[in-house]
Amino acid sequence: MSLPDAEHLLVVLADQIRPRVGADTALVGLHTGGVWLAQRLHALLGLAQPAGSLDVSFYRDDYAKRGLARDTRSSALPFEVEGRHLILVDDVLHTGRTVRAALNELFDYGRPLRVELAVLVDRGGRELPVAPTYCAATLDLPLGQRVKLAQDGDTLSLRLTGS
Repeated sequence: MSLPDAEHLLVVLADQIRPRVGADTALVGLHTGGVWLAQRLHALLGLAQPAGSLDVSFYRDDYAKRGLARDTRSSALPFEVEGRHLILVDDVLHTGRTVRAALNELFDYGRPLRVELAVLVDRGGRELPVAPTYCAATLDLPLGQRVKLAQDGDTLSLRLTGS
């Protein structure tokens, strides 16, 4: 299967978001791929607010089963969440469980005015009623196969993993 170019998808995503950006808009990337995307989108969109980041490891509903990931990072929201338009940014949307965890953590910081979801790729397979507001590409992948965002220097690429 041929994957789309991640750099091109990034531009498509920025073009989708740009018309809805205001002075109160802030991006929040989900570790790790979403943080890379949020940083790049921040530059492309010229946002005034710095980009934030969330590591949802402690908020996952499978935490007791999976345990703590070895590469856990701290969350950082360098702006006031209360009353702000936030765009959660993630690389790949699959089951919706990571987004649910991110919303749980986000509301511990305050009550945003609005929360939207931007993803580079929607690969389907939802287990929760979560849908992106902005999506650059939709892929139909077989069960057991995953798509992952990789960063090599300043360049982003998509890679397939699994069977």
